[in-house]
Amino acid sequence: MSWPDTGVSAALRRKLATELDPEHDTGWADAFAAVPRHVFVPRYYAQADDRSWRTVHLGDPGYLETVYSDRALTTQLDEHGIPTSSSSEPALMLAMLNALDSRDGDTVFELGTGTGYNAALLSHRLGDDNVTSLEVDPLLVEAAANRLEQVGYRPCVITGDGARGWPRRAPYARILATAALRAVPTAFLNQAAPGAVIVAPIGFGVMRATVTAPGHATGRFLPTPAHFMPRRVPTATPAFDAVRSVEPRDSKVAPADLLDRLRFLLSIALPGHSSCSWRDDEGGLTAVGLWTEDGSTATAHVSGAVRQTGPRRLWDVVEDLAAIFHGTTHREDFRVTITPGRQTVSYGSPDGPAWELLASPAFEERGFGGGAPE
Repeated sequence: MSWPDTGVSAALRRKLATELDPEHDTGWADAFAAVPRHVFVPRYYAQADDRSWRTVHLGDPGYLETVYSDRALTTQLDEHGIPTSSSSEPALMLAMLNALDSRDGDTVFELGTGTGYNAALLSHRLGDDNVTSLEVDPLLVEAAANRLEQVGYRPCVITGDGARGWPRRAPYARILATAALRAVPTAFLNQAAPGAVIVAPIGFGVMRATVTAPGHATGRFLPTPAHFMPRRVPTATPAFDAVRSVEPRDSKVAPADLLDRLRFLLSIALPGHSSCSWRDDEGGLTAVGLWTEDGSTATAHVSGAVRQTGPRRLWDVVEDLAAIFHGTTHREDFRVTITPGRQTVSYGSPDGPAWELLASPAFEERGFGGGAPE
């Protein structure tokens, strides 16, 4: 055997597979029991209470137990200590794999190879020849390809922007994105086989849609909450200096709602927005910040004071959502409708509240709306 395995790691794999799928009725339990996650995550980064990172390696105390737990693991940091790649929570991976509803012989396109672990699960279930995986980071691609080969899987792993798809191996019966998108890339629709299923993170949820005709698809969100690494495109900085000079107004929407009950809703209504929070020495929330790529910025204090600047009044959007939605909302009540010229998310009935999904400016500027793209 060309990769490190012990009775302990094998037993932990089987235990994880059983915890994820106690009845072994999803078809993926065998893959989780067979594919060694520790090969694809030979190290991960753990964050301390002071927000510093420490590296945990294969062989360190607790390493195997953590790798074979239902936890997302940060696997790459940028020069500022910001996570740029991770191994997703296995239960979320299983939910998305189940949503694909794959059949033997289905061809699958995956956006976001990452560590290669998900590509290995797909290869185990569907066969190497049926799996195509794209990743924008060449270093991640090289590492993932080596690890896949090490454990005996050889899917097609390519460096490139996954939002352009990979037309050379199209059409695909199943399309899976493991990086956050704002809208479904046109290339996914162009390279989809008739009746194809597309599963992709949109905002703080995961959408499942079925292709009904060329350029057309309909579906809903899965009930599972989700947050994925965004596609690597330039991001805007907040105009906090400018917003401090703005005269405040009062708001009855609590800043905490931005981080909790309105979080998914705002990710749909303001695709690609960024947010932050400020806390006191005891960890209590004092204020939140919100900004978008056009320079619009808002801050809201727990006192009710709101300040806004830029071309859009972002906190007005928050208040509009709070007025429409009271209490808990369920992601599966939100439907997705895709046509060649428009993508919308609507709530409840087809004529209920609706929001248009828009690709980021960088997505459009780089031609990602064309025929052959996160």
